Amino acid sequence: MLLDVASLDAFYDDLQALHDLNIQVERGESVALVGANGAGKTTFMRCLAGLIERKRGAITFGGHNILRMPAEAIARRGIALVPEGRMLFPSLNVEENLLMGALGRRPGYWNLQRIFTLFPLLAERRRQMPNTLSGGQQGLVAIGRALMANPELLLCDEISLGLAPVAVDQIYASFSRIRIEGTAIVVVEQDVKRAASATDRVYCLLEGHVTLQGQSRKLDLEELTRAYFGT
Repeated sequence: MLLDVASLDAFYDDLQALHDLNIQVERGESVALVGANGAGKTTFMRCLAGLIERKRGAITFGGHNILRMPAEAIARRGIALVPEGRMLFPSLNVEENLLMGALGRRPGYWNLQRIFTLFPLLAERRRQMPNTLSGGQQGLVAIGRALMANPELLLCDEISLGLAPVAVDQIYASFSRIRIEGTAIVVVEQDVKRAASATDRVYCLLEGHVTLQGQSRKLDLEELTRAYFGT
């Protein structure tokens, strides 16, 4: 087991956003987190990345409880977040944005040339500024930047939101290549069908609770939809 989250609660001031979450990810596995807006998906991802201060329970990664670790220490242990909205550095070009992911100097497979092999378009546009790229192209930069940290666990938060279907297909197509190198992936997704078709397992969240979980190929889509909306 790479990641074991047990009895996780998370808070924003007096508001409890996550309630007793229990989620596991095996090494090299792909897991989808689905749910409507406000379900707690982004909060969960931010907890894993060390960006939520008020939380309790246990987050065990690689045998170590990282619940109270700062974000930079968690990144050095091998968790990288592709944040919602991509959050690229607007004053840096594509290549410079990618190199920012390698600041921790964590050893591993991924380097600039291998990112350019995975996403040839980025090699062509390495000198362009992020605001000159399409949303899908910016998504590739954000994934590449996270991979430059050589993570064991890649967290992808709403990376398909607002993108054209062809751009989403390109992003999801890269996941199989990423996993070949041993990286596990947790992806937040609102599209239930896409999540089920592209991952090994699915967790459905509703108002901070896990309402359904199981192997993607065995989940009934109608049951998953009911868990999604709480009906």
